[in-house]
Amino acid sequence: MATSKPQRSPAEIEDIILRKIFYVTLTESTDSDPRIVYLEMTAAEILSEGKELLLSRDLMERVLIDRLSGDFSDAEPPFPYLIGCHRRAYDESKKIQSMKDKNLRSEMEIVTKQAKKLAVSYCRIHLGNPDMFGNSDKPSGGLDNRLKKRNVSPVLPLIFAEVGSGSLDMFGASSSGVQAPPGFLDEFFKDSDFDSLDSILKELYEDLRSTVINVSVLGDFQPPLRALKYLVSLPVGAKSLVSHEWWVPRGAYMNGRAMELTSILGPFFHISALPDNTLFKSQPDVGQQCFSEASERRPADLLSSFSTIKNFMNILYSGLHDVLMILLKSTDTRERVLQFLAEVINANASRAHIQVDPVSCASSGMFVNLSAVMLRLCEPFLDPHLTKRDKIDPKYAFCGHRLKLSDLTALHASSEEVTEWIGKDAMANANDAGRENGNESRLLQSKEATSSSSNASGQNAKSATKYTFICECFFMTARVLNLGLLKALSDFKHLAQDISRGEDNLATLKAMRDQAPSPQLELDISRMEKELELSSQEKLCHEAQILRDGDFIQRALSFYRLMVVWLVGLVGGFKMPLPSTCPMEFSCMPEHFVEDAMELLIFASRIPKALDGVPLDDFMNFIIMFMASPEYVRNPYLRAKMVEVLNCWMPRSSSSSSATSTLFEGHQLSLEYLVRNLLKLYVDIEFTGSHTQFYDKFNIRHNIAELLEYLWQVPSHRNAWRRIAKDEEKGVYLNFLNFLVNDSIYLLDESLNKILEIKQIEADMSNTAEWEQRPTQERQERTRLFHSQENIVRIDMKLANEDVTMLAFTSEEITAPFLLPEMVERVANMLNYFLLQLVGPQRKSLSLKDPEKYEFRPKQLLKQIVRIYVNLARGDTVNIFPGAISSDGRSYNEQLFNAGADVLRRIGEEGRIIQEFMELGTKAKAAASEALDAEAALGEIPDEFLDPIQYTLMRDPVILPSSRITVDRPIIQRHLLSDNHDPFNRAHLTSDMLIPDIELKAKIDEFVKSHQSKKRTSGEDSSNKERIQTTNSDMLID
Repeated sequence: MATSKPQRSPAEIEDIILRKIFYVTLTESTDSDPRIVYLEMTAAEILSEGKELLLSRDLMERVLIDRLSGDFSDAEPPFPYLIGCHRRAYDESKKIQSMKDKNLRSEMEIVTKQAKKLAVSYCRIHLGNPDMFGNSDKPSGGLDNRLKKRNVSPVLPLIFAEVGSGSLDMFGASSSGVQAPPGFLDEFFKDSDFDSLDSILKELYEDLRSTVINVSVLGDFQPPLRALKYLVSLPVGAKSLVSHEWWVPRGAYMNGRAMELTSILGPFFHISALPDNTLFKSQPDVGQQCFSEASERRPADLLSSFSTIKNFMNILYSGLHDVLMILLKSTDTRERVLQFLAEVINANASRAHIQVDPVSCASSGMFVNLSAVMLRLCEPFLDPHLTKRDKIDPKYAFCGHRLKLSDLTALHASSEEVTEWIGKDAMANANDAGRENGNESRLLQSKEATSSSSNASGQNAKSATKYTFICECFFMTARVLNLGLLKALSDFKHLAQDISRGEDNLATLKAMRDQAPSPQLELDISRMEKELELSSQEKLCHEAQILRDGDFIQRALSFYRLMVVWLVGLVGGFKMPLPSTCPMEFSCMPEHFVEDAMELLIFASRIPKALDGVPLDDFMNFIIMFMASPEYVRNPYLRAKMVEVLNCWMPRSSSSSSATSTLFEGHQLSLEYLVRNLLKLYVDIEFTGSHTQFYDKFNIRHNIAELLEYLWQVPSHRNAWRRIAKDEEKGVYLNFLNFLVNDSIYLLDESLNKILEIKQIEADMSNTAEWEQRPTQERQERTRLFHSQENIVRIDMKLANEDVTMLAFTSEEITAPFLLPEMVERVANMLNYFLLQLVGPQRKSLSLKDPEKYEFRPKQLLKQIVRIYVNLARGDTVNIFPGAISSDGRSYNEQLFNAGADVLRRIGEEGRIIQEFMELGTKAKAAASEALDAEAALGEIPDEFLDPIQYTLMRDPVILPSSRITVDRPIIQRHLLSDNHDPFNRAHLTSDMLIPDIELKAKIDEFVKSHQSKKRTSGEDSSNKERIQTTNSDMLID
């Protein structure tokens, strides 16, 4: 018969459980497990106290301390040992559930629970005081020493396992399989006071920061990011993070780059696809890994790389957004988050400069990432109706204590005006604050759920006002986008331009090598190919992270839609005309708020589908309102950028059903003001104040000209154009016409002269024998000049064609301004000059092998010139035009009309046009004859009757108010169209300031009348006629 097993007492069961949990024994054991430690000294002490050698809950902590403090060979280090204790306690608690005795089960549950709690508590004690127990599991020493050895807090692998990461090889050793026991981390972080955890958490944040330093978006950044989010989701973790000395690093030499490198969040924001300076280069190299030799890769491979980078970047954006959002939701940490953002922005203000110092400024990657995260923070108030925009207080830009905005260039106000206005406003606010009901103010602030805390110091007016979080977030996002996304887009544009120039230079070098090979040329070509490869990789990295991320671009567009709607609200809303006085709130706003919106629209317009679903009406209204309003937007280049946006939106063909066509053809403000404001800006842009204004105006007017040509095809806009030409005949329209004519003459003249230079270089290069005789350096310089001149001619001729085209189609229906006394001679001189170049003696010298290459279309140009002649002749009811044509002593020749008609017949012009052109030539010839008769009749003209500028007989003398000099009205008015200064002393002068010289006019009229009555002999008449310039048929090109 089998003997029954003896029944164990509860004390014995407790002893067994605790020995299993703590791997200790109070009696010598034959157990071969080296992890089990015999606590001989502890056992002796217990025996001396007259107790049984059984482990119990009363002895639990004493035993644990002795185990941790003792020097036992082969024993586990403290932290993994304590983790094991917790895990074994958990396992024992599971086994206990099968006990039938409820009382015993309840008692043993208390034991295992106490064991787990004790293990957690001593984990904290050990991590807070790693030298307390001799057998430490990590070396002592400062943080720098720990980072160098890549040792991290042993809690970190447990957190990674908790948040679902994979391999942790980044820590220097494989930690696969390391996992916290169930419930351990909750007990570790949540069941304790802040002080006991603060140092542990701070060390965890330092370790997390160190793991992502110099890690690119292709690196293993996700485990640290998830761990960061896990820690800040703990109230104690959030508090510890923002109180860390590296949350906002301080120091005498602290700058933007140092803040990026040393702050806790900085290295996380540095993770990017965008290349950084070689001093701070991240690994793996995104450009090398994804885009090396991109031109030889399949499109599918590039698309795959774009998609991968975009997905990883959005994981980063989401994680960083979640971290900031958690911190911002708590009133305990919100202020510190706003402080961190403001410090980063202010420390990197110089990122707005054209040249950015990579040592003192944070990386482009950090600020692009920050841009994406800030836009996500803005999403709650970017609803379609922008219902929360009234929470954005314009005073924040000047009175807010965080951001330094008042030093930025304002939309219109000077820095002195901004300073004066802020001072007055601060004084007024201080007086108002004294009269406000304090209780009511506190009640309103308590109701504002999104209100942010103000600066604790409260020492000045700036910190006295509390601003809503929406307000703070709005202005911070505007600054971050300026320093981040928009700066990166600008870098991308310049990079593309550099690549284009580099490719042109490379082609030139290769052409030179083909003509005269040399070792130096080979070196130059090899160097340039390497530079282009790196630039191409950098460009594709920008494209992958920014341009290919449609959600990123659309969020930014939504933000800038809020920006323009809010700015318009400062001037009274979307209505025209604008108030006569610009409100100071608008005038003092940073200029880059508007410039960034326009730049983003230009970029987005060039990205396929980027504008799909984006409401553009508000942008259109804003542009129309301000592009011709220098009283609101002082910078002419910024107003010109608005036109560039419209040019991007302009439908490119009549058959295209562009989504933006309704903005031009069915938009109320557009129909009423667009043409008027384009014409006004065309005039305003003549004087920008820049040293490059002469050349800048041609690029700007190119965009305006393209828009005007399109709008002319829209009947409603053409009608508006005709009304403006009638109403502003001697105002803005006359100025527009004057500059259009000036530009046409300059551009065509420059183009034709450079064509002659190009032909000369071509002739030199075609003579191979002589060309090879020249020194290598001379040939290289001449080749470079040749390509440079080609580009200049192509651009100038394109612009000249646009100007002549506009003159042609407008003169078909609008002729009166062309025929005004102050304008008609200028127009006639221009047409005569063009005609002389196209059919005169120089025509053959302008023949090119490939004229289309240079946008030179002489047949089309001649047809347009002749149509302008004919259009003006049709509208000339007082027969002033023929006399203006024949009075041109520089280019007019009666035979040019015959030569022109011959060419027109050969190129297929309408017979009716040729006939009218010939008739005009006949009239001009007759007018020339009459003018000579009149001149002969007048004889010697007294000097006092001659205009001092052109030395012609004055017909309407006027006195200049400042210099008191008398000139002919049409001549001075023509001068004032281009320059509103007295030509004799540079004093300010306008047409309405001219003083009629009635007495002198009477004398001139009497002089003319008396001389016209005299007869002239036929011999004198014949002699005078011989003075008409003639040209032999041999001089004309057949």
